[in-house]
Amino acid sequence: MKRVYAFVLVFLVGVSAGAFAAKKGLDSSVFTGKSPKEASDALLVIATEQAGKGSWERIALGRVHYLAGRKAEGQAIFDAVTAKKPEGSDWLRIGRVYYEAREWDKAKGAFDKALEASPKDAPWLAEIGGYYNLEGDRTGAEAMFTKSFAIESGEFWNTINIAGSYVGVRPQ
Repeated sequence: MKRVYAFVLVFLVGVSAGAFAAKKGLDSSVFTGKSPKEASDALLVIATEQAGKGSWERIALGRVHYLAGRKAEGQAIFDAVTAKKPEGSDWLRIGRVYYEAREWDKAKGAFDKALEASPKDAPWLAEIGGYYNLEGDRTGAEAMFTKSFAIESGEFWNTINIAGSYVGVRPQ
């Protein structure tokens, strides 16, 4: 609970600094000579202001919190983005964060929602199939690969993501 209070305090103090920085430009004193945590916290306050209402930007902000060990803060951002009408791409990006955090069940749920929103997106089928393949679900992966190639055969990025997944390389 102390971490949440500390985050709120840093946020409130930084909102004014963030608003000032947004108008005047970012000053390197925000991060120079600070501990990594202090520099990150100060920059995250500014990034929060810069993100505005953009879902991709807010997901990127949530990603840093989530992967830095502040999962509650990151999850709160993801929940806010998905509380309204999220795009399939929002679910895809959130799934990538969960995958990066090694939380396959959560990643899979987000990926499945992305494909529900866009079931004929060939690049997503290739990428998400790649994650399934990396997690040992070759049957599910190959079903997605087959759909991907049926929709858009010959696309380099789809092919390379699929190929990589067979040898342990994460899609990019």
